[in-house]
Amino acid sequence: MVATTIPLRPDHSVDYDAYAEHVRWLIESGCDGVVPNGSLGEYQTLTAEERARIVEVAVEAAGDGSRVMPGVAAYGSAESRRWAEQAAEAGAGSVLLLPPNAYRADHASVRAHYAEVAAAGLPIVAYNNPIDTKVDLVPALLAELHAEGSIVAVKEFSGDVRRAYEIAELAPGLDLLIGADDVLLELALAGAVGWIAGYPNALPEASVALYNAAVAHDLETALPLYKALHSLLRWDSKTEFVQAIKLSMDIAGRPGGPVRAPRLPLAQDIEAAVRAATEKALAEGLA
Repeated sequence: MVATTIPLRPDHSVDYDAYAEHVRWLIESGCDGVVPNGSLGEYQTLTAEERARIVEVAVEAAGDGSRVMPGVAAYGSAESRRWAEQAAEAGAGSVLLLPPNAYRADHASVRAHYAEVAAAGLPIVAYNNPIDTKVDLVPALLAELHAEGSIVAVKEFSGDVRRAYEIAELAPGLDLLIGADDVLLELALAGAVGWIAGYPNALPEASVALYNAAVAHDLETALPLYKALHSLLRWDSKTEFVQAIKLSMDIAGRPGGPVRAPRLPLAQDIEAAVRAATEKALAEGLA
């Protein structure tokens, strides 16, 4: 499932036609579906109208709502629930939900938050990103959320691959999804059953080949691909991930384009590093 970027015109308005084409292209390139309105989709900078329309466009372009998992993060639980209800009305099959991110919520608040949004009726994938939210969905808390029926899976972005084994022990029925591109192989070998991915926006076929080999534990295929792509994949875990992935898309001939403030264009040294890594991957036939 690709956490999609949003193509912006030079005036920074959303190009919905380009977005629809991008969703179709990703699926035609072998990806299973898309995750609109995630962090990579710059959801924090979108108006309510833009955010709703993006979900509708994604569902229509995907041709199957089960292929669409909108992000429904918001400062308040009631607002997240409204976005989950909008996703359901648009025909999406599931949603991706951060814990409360307006403050450092305690475990009771996190449980209440997920229960509230689960009442909208769609399966919820929890998004554990303690780096940005300052709320850590530790394995024991994930097990509680799963036991309460609030979540069906977790997008694990902590970077601590050891957690995969503890999650499996405490919540064996909870699906583990790879949440950061640069730990794909490690989490796949630890039992992950999915990937909410960033770099397939630019290189979908190579990313799909890597993912399929990794979850099949085919190291002969996966390891060389992983080594070849890792200089790009690690940008998914850096502060400049949106700009980096959009730049790689531009270089690969995809509609990457600008970002919205407060994000700024990449510094020259970072742009040069991303450009070199992208051009190297393309020269090696990875697309």
